Amino acid sequence: MNLKEIQQLIDMINKSDLDEATIEEGEFKITLKKNTVVPVLQSTPQPVPAPVLQSPPQASPLSAAESVSAEGDPGTEKRDGLIEIPSPIVGTFYRSPSPEADPFVNVNDQIENGRVLCIIEAMKLMNEIESDVTGTVVDILVENGQPVEYGQPLFLIRP
Repeated sequence: MNLKEIQQLIDMINKSDLDEATIEEGEFKITLKKNTVVPVLQSTPQPVPAPVLQSPPQASPLSAAESVSAEGDPGTEKRDGLIEIPSPIVGTFYRSPSPEADPFVNVNDQIENGRVLCIIEAMKLMNEIESDVTGTVVDILVENGQPVEYGQPLFLIRP
């Protein structure tokens, strides 16, 4: 087999659906392989950063009061005397216990200290977030299913 014939074979393999071809002529043997890349199978695995736990783990459901008392801050007063209820952990915000259920609270609802306001899912654990104040829900600052950060305001409450 000469160089011209080998080049023709390469062109035929490139134009066909074949990924590999082996040709033998007497003692001469040639194997042609397409350079096909399958990203999932042949890519170099990238290191995945370990999750960062930003608040101490707790055995019982978390409440905003526990988060605030751990920080030593009695609560964040905001516009016109409203109190922010911040997220005590990083996770996904849910307004109700299941997609079909009614939300825990709505705007203009009267709430009492200890009432469950929402759930934040963190690492497949559902953490009930409870109110640490009594008052009226003025605003819900996060959309259902949205990721939240530690300390991000979730609710505005008028005491």
